[in-house]
Amino acid sequence: MYDYFSGKLVFKAPTHVILDVSGIGYHVHISLTTFSQIKDLEQCKLYISFQVREDAHTLYGFATEGERQLFNHLISVSGIGPNTGRMMLSSISPEEIQSAIVNGQVQVIQKIKGIGPKSAQRVILELQDKLKKQGPDALIPLPAAKLSISEEALTALVMLGFGKPQAEKVLNSLVTADPTLSVEALIKAALKRL
Repeated sequence: MYDYFSGKLVFKAPTHVILDVSGIGYHVHISLTTFSQIKDLEQCKLYISFQVREDAHTLYGFATEGERQLFNHLISVSGIGPNTGRMMLSSISPEEIQSAIVNGQVQVIQKIKGIGPKSAQRVILELQDKLKKQGPDALIPLPAAKLSISEEALTALVMLGFGKPQAEKVLNSLVTADPTLSVEALIKAALKRL
């Protein structure tokens, strides 16, 4: 639902911040890892994980996309809730957690407060393959790939419900006829032909 919030840090504590985004103050729970990266900042961008429970809607914020991704992996494990996930990311660095999971180091995970031997084994069992597939650089943010104008238009048309092959064909003919079209103009022209 939310990808990130960018705004002014009105209040900072090791466990949470209040982030003013266009006049709205969001109470965002953070890990110590994130706190150490934002504690000296006045403005920041936090990647958000929005958790909904029967009795609460809670925002968890992370200084990096990689930390949020690891948090979401951790809480996908049965028995690991958002608070435990945050505790794990506060106890040792995301890189150490990833390394321990990939290398099957139960004792490293088990040292974290609130994680017993069974939970540590479950975390490793459920996440080891996922994290191995992502590779050792999974926590390093990738530069956002810049889509070409026709790729952006194609993505928009597919989201609107048009078939990819048909939309691609129309877009190719439009770009061939006028390569200077903006994304909006390209989409509008394609909608007239589809």
